[in-house]
Amino acid sequence: MLKVAIETALEAGKFLKTNVGKIRRIERKDGQETNLVTEIDKKSEQLIISKIKQHFPQHDFLCEESGAAEVKSEYRWIIDPLDGTVNYTHALPIFCVSIGLEYKGEIILGVVYDPSLDELFTAEKGKGAKLNKKHIEVSKTVKLIESLVVTGFPYDVNEHPEPAVTHFRNFLAEAQAIRRLGSAALDLCYVAAGRFDGFWEGVIRPWDMAAGVLIVSEAGGKWTDFRGSPSSVYKEEMLATNGLIHEQMVAVLKKGMKK
Repeated sequence: MLKVAIETALEAGKFLKTNVGKIRRIERKDGQETNLVTEIDKKSEQLIISKIKQHFPQHDFLCEESGAAEVKSEYRWIIDPLDGTVNYTHALPIFCVSIGLEYKGEIILGVVYDPSLDELFTAEKGKGAKLNKKHIEVSKTVKLIESLVVTGFPYDVNEHPEPAVTHFRNFLAEAQAIRRLGSAALDLCYVAAGRFDGFWEGVIRPWDMAAGVLIVSEAGGKWTDFRGSPSSVYKEEMLATNGLIHEQMVAVLKKGMKK
């Protein structure tokens, strides 16, 4: 299954890279000006589903664009065919393909491919995480004030800025620096690779994080909800760190929560 996921991610990533700057149609999802989908997203998703179905026709799917397709299998592929669509529409080379596999409710496999840098992040449950076939580990940073952290904003942040803006402001005072890349899957992989020390996002979907959270875990990191409790890819809050600054980030997030 890992082999199929890798081959599929590489093929979809090549398709994305080849079509940068060739978008013909941009649609707004749910009436939100910042929540975009293009024909490239849809074609990439069709490519991924078709490829996986050739090998595993009885598996279920949960995809960003086409939603859930179920045949009541114990396996479910959770797919984001183009994570970082807004970046992609501007030809900003920060986007990726994300493919996760869930078995009986547990993520057991994750593949994220960044075609711009030709970086392939992979993980299998209990077997560690890799970047281009080399093992990776989270950072060793122990203080939040010495940490580079990253976040994402909900699509409706312009209409409902809180609590995202409060969390951002609080981390400005507590962390060394903050970044906002626009691709949650890559944010998670960068935590796994030690490039970021922590990542938080308040409204995140299963396809954005299914592969990435396993890659973080297998690289020695930790992920929970904002209160530090065990979470699920079906919950919107997500905090992922190197584990060493986790409680410090939880404390900052709690400051911005409603009592």
